[in-house]
Amino acid sequence: MTKLTEYTSYADAQRHVSSAALWALFDGDRESLNIAHECVDRHAPTGRVAVRVAHADGRDEVVTFRELSAWSSRFAHWLAERGVARGDRVAIMLEPSLAFYAALFGAIKHGAIAVPLFTLFGPDGVRLRVDDCTPRLLVTNAEKLATARSIPDLDVVVADDALVASLARYPERYDVRSAPDELAVFQYTSGTTRELPAAVQHTHRAIVVVMVAALYGTGIRPGDEFFCPSSPAWGHGLWHGTLAPLALGVTTGTMAGKFDPVRLIRALEDYRITNLSAAATHYRMMKSSGEAGAHRYAITKLSFTGEPMDSATRDFVTTTFGTPPCSMYGTTEVGVILADYPGAPDYAVKPGALGKPVPGVRVEVHAPDGQPCPPHTLGEIKVWRRDAWFPTKDRGYVDDDGYFHHAGRADDVIISAGWTMSAVEIEDVLLKHPDVREAAVIGVPDALRGQVVKAFIVSARAADDAFARELQDFTRTRLSQHEYPRHVAFVAELPKTPAGKVNRKSLRDGEPTHAA
Repeated sequence: MTKLTEYTSYADAQRHVSSAALWALFDGDRESLNIAHECVDRHAPTGRVAVRVAHADGRDEVVTFRELSAWSSRFAHWLAERGVARGDRVAIMLEPSLAFYAALFGAIKHGAIAVPLFTLFGPDGVRLRVDDCTPRLLVTNAEKLATARSIPDLDVVVADDALVASLARYPERYDVRSAPDELAVFQYTSGTTRELPAAVQHTHRAIVVVMVAALYGTGIRPGDEFFCPSSPAWGHGLWHGTLAPLALGVTTGTMAGKFDPVRLIRALEDYRITNLSAAATHYRMMKSSGEAGAHRYAITKLSFTGEPMDSATRDFVTTTFGTPPCSMYGTTEVGVILADYPGAPDYAVKPGALGKPVPGVRVEVHAPDGQPCPPHTLGEIKVWRRDAWFPTKDRGYVDDDGYFHHAGRADDVIISAGWTMSAVEIEDVLLKHPDVREAAVIGVPDALRGQVVKAFIVSARAADDAFARELQDFTRTRLSQHEYPRHVAFVAELPKTPAGKVNRKSLRDGEPTHAA
């Protein structure tokens, strides 16, 4: 059988993709499958580079498949000796590094469940997720130690030189065994479809499913030099930026530390990246830096996700890199469902569209009565999943050529700079402030980030700039550095529905429709 990785055209994708063809990309089968083996161990003999990390301080960290195989095996042995059982959760709050990848794949090798956590979470953000997944232990760095140890009854391990020294005495091989339907990874969505964070639970079989996104959303093929600057604590950075390329034996790259668009630009040049997948905001920030035109690139495939890309950024990307940016659309729960097939010679990228359905996936736009909408008629985008239509909570339409278009969120989720944030979660923190009586949060247009958070506050305290800054700091130190209201409005009362609930739609309707 010719492997799917050997096909590049849109027509071949529709013709050849099948469950059997996807499984043929792996060593494992329907009886035995392990993500760590597929992503790491089977590629160790090649000696190839697995990951390149562009650190914010200018350092380049290079990890080979052989090194990653050895250190993840040592970590798996260490977990076993520490008493971590199969099915226990191991939370990992580290920046991309050898330590992060060793812990991630070591936990999966051992049969534990890896739970990546965003390093910028404050105490409340960490506690919400720890309470949900109840990890056996949490691995973090010295900078986050105080935050982690503020949570009662949580076993915290610091990934420092002492831990590395202790791991060095363990064997470099680990007997991997797991079934496809055993749990492997808990992935947090930051409240995409829930009021507060809850983990989407992924089995080892998910590595087979994500290949559709890898082949047709990011266009990964053997021989690519891939890069994804998104944090592996989130779905795009973990599944599309880390697991998918590694499973195909492709060298991937990412960033660690505070994001800097100039650092990204230099990494793309230095690493001779041929395939880049990023959030739309990453591209906007490269454009705003003014530095992109001074460098040379080897890029042949580009993709973006997280939010629509504005026309000015799209023009910049096409001009700078010499190829159009390809949209990739989906959710953590259902995966990628629409894509622009990067690298397909017979597929025309339509500016502003979300793309067309990936092979084997049914996507439709439905009216409120559940019936399919005719072309150019707004409705909700839905995907056929488990014998039922699953709502994405996004509005959109299909054009006459079969391309899907986005028309805004249908819920109260806010997407800012590619990050998905829950309005309810932010409100929950604001309401903990002693001077806040009521709080409501919405997303408002922003030229750089797509959307930013705006909070409406009811308080007896005098409204001034100092109070607003206090609320901003109060939120971001408890949730995440990016998760706070960039705009604060003080109001006498909040609009309510007849049932007494805060009417966020009314607040959104009262905002200007143009980007600030």
